Amino acid sequence: MTEDRPPYPPFTQETALQKVQAAEDAWNTRDPHRVALAYTPDSTWRNRDTFVSGREEIVAFLTRKWERELDYALRKSLWGFHGNRIAVRFQYEWRDAEGRCRRSYGNELWEFDERGLMRRREASINDVAISEADRRIRGPRPRGEYGAGFPLR
Repeated sequence: MTEDRPPYPPFTQETALQKVQAAEDAWNTRDPHRVALAYTPDSTWRNRDTFVSGREEIVAFLTRKWERELDYALRKSLWGFHGNRIAVRFQYEWRDAEGRCRRSYGNELWEFDERGLMRRREASINDVAISEADRRIRGPRPRGEYGAGFPLR
């Protein structure tokens, strides 16, 4: 069975933007199995200080993440692209089981294979405590806001 995940590299501005929005949409489902299908079966990740290899580990990692990060909602923005690589900045918000809210800021470096599957992901992420009243990301991005930027703070 051939797995394909268009658009394919080399990326253009338009196709890189499509890839970023597709990733944001998938991660906002909080469905680890669906998200893992965008990665090669042997994909390698660095997420903060955690290293993950392969779809099974991706599913396990994301399952633990979303059990801990409740009400997770994400926004991604294209930072740059070249050939089969894309750089992204992102913010997501979540709360823990005690109701404490966080905004997580980060950057990702992505590398894709010829079928459009991500074979490498490196993510650097920092968390900032926020109040519930300061939350501004609540659920998936409405279609009318696709491509819109987001403030740094």
